[in-house]
Amino acid sequence: MPLDPLNDSTPIRRLIQGASAIVLSATLVLGMNMAQAVEDLEKEDLKFGFIKLTDMAPLAIAYEKRFFEDEGLYVTLEAQANWKVLLDGVITGELDGAHMLAGQPLGATIGFGTQEHIITAFSMDLNGNAITVSNDVWEQMKAHIPHQDGKPVHPIKADYLKPVVDTYKAEGKPFKMGMVFPVSTHNYELRYWLAAGGIHPGYYAPHKGDTSGTLNADALLSVTPPPQMPSTMEAGTIYGYCVGEPWNQQAVFMGIGVPVITDYEIWKNNPEKVFGVSKKWADEHPNTHIAVVKALIRAARWLDDSNNANRPEAVKILSQSNYVGADYDVIANSMTGTFEYEKGDKRAVPDFNVFFRYNATYPYYSDAVWYLTQMRRWGQIPEAKPDSWYMDIAKQVYRPDIYAQAAKELIAEGKIPASAFPDFDSEDGFRPPQTEFIDGITYDGHKPNDYLKQFEIGLKADDKV
Repeated sequence: MPLDPLNDSTPIRRLIQGASAIVLSATLVLGMNMAQAVEDLEKEDLKFGFIKLTDMAPLAIAYEKRFFEDEGLYVTLEAQANWKVLLDGVITGELDGAHMLAGQPLGATIGFGTQEHIITAFSMDLNGNAITVSNDVWEQMKAHIPHQDGKPVHPIKADYLKPVVDTYKAEGKPFKMGMVFPVSTHNYELRYWLAAGGIHPGYYAPHKGDTSGTLNADALLSVTPPPQMPSTMEAGTIYGYCVGEPWNQQAVFMGIGVPVITDYEIWKNNPEKVFGVSKKWADEHPNTHIAVVKALIRAARWLDDSNNANRPEAVKILSQSNYVGADYDVIANSMTGTFEYEKGDKRAVPDFNVFFRYNATYPYYSDAVWYLTQMRRWGQIPEAKPDSWYMDIAKQVYRPDIYAQAAKELIAEGKIPASAFPDFDSEDGFRPPQTEFIDGITYDGHKPNDYLKQFEIGLKADDKV
């Protein structure tokens, strides 16, 4: 007689019952562990700030895909007027955390501008910025740029802008450009590009009460909020700017300017934004902080998953007025792996926006050190510091230990495989020496002062303004 699997006395039935019990037990244990994790949250209702840029995407996706809710978090996302208002909100506690410029936690912690110990345990993205010039400046630059098959040869260096700037100087007119904040990646990328082409972007002298950043400058850089960049350039107040998307592509769609270079071409796979919280908040909400980082990691992975297959859906989400609020086509121009330079000159740039690949979310100490070297180079740090100082500040602000704890929980829960992360047991927080800068200079985060010595323009050693 054949065995009846529904008969309790059969071996098959007993095997099924045993397996079911094991699965049920494991499910209950996992459920209890997750419930315990939710119960351990110090705070469930959170408000996070952001600026209307496409690289705020991990926050929007963590909300829309309910990754925050999976962690027991009920989050409100609120657009901020500018980077200073955003930072002040985190400092006062009005915001629990925020999408921040990578230099903001460092600048605040060392006391450049506002003094407050801010930390980050999550890097939001790589790349994502570009430098745009007005149509008039572009026409003057084109005479100096090599062309192939009727199109400009990229990357376009600031060497080709220098004759234009020299002409303005000779005529007694200041050459004005915009960036988003004194400690922004955009400020340092624009300065890096200009200096590599022999154009001095000016020094800061906070010890002398001068925070304009225009001392000895060939090009005068000033702060303009990202969404206002195109209109400010169209009005003739500035002749170019460095900003994140979609505000470079917006200039193309408006027909008022030409993006000449992306930050991917200035420094390949450079760190861009971070998620920042105050040290005080992190100390008071350690479990909540880990839950937030877990949700953001999942969102970043979703954004890069299956060779960016989710990007069209992400663009639709970001085009909503409560997030970035730009037209779908404008955001898609860069978020889906292309970038348009001169109108009609659209090129493939698959890594223009990177959210998870290349360990993009890991807060490397070497990234922090690079920002500090640029603060020193342009006078925001007015006096020489030993290499050990750079390392100490990096460890105060960047927290890979918190990131690793969040990642390990995701691995244990089966949500992301261990292979998707760095090897935490061997990771020292430093990327290998990086060589892919537009000027060919190598950056080794272990040797910040040696790095600074390689630049012709900028402070180094015991230099002072």
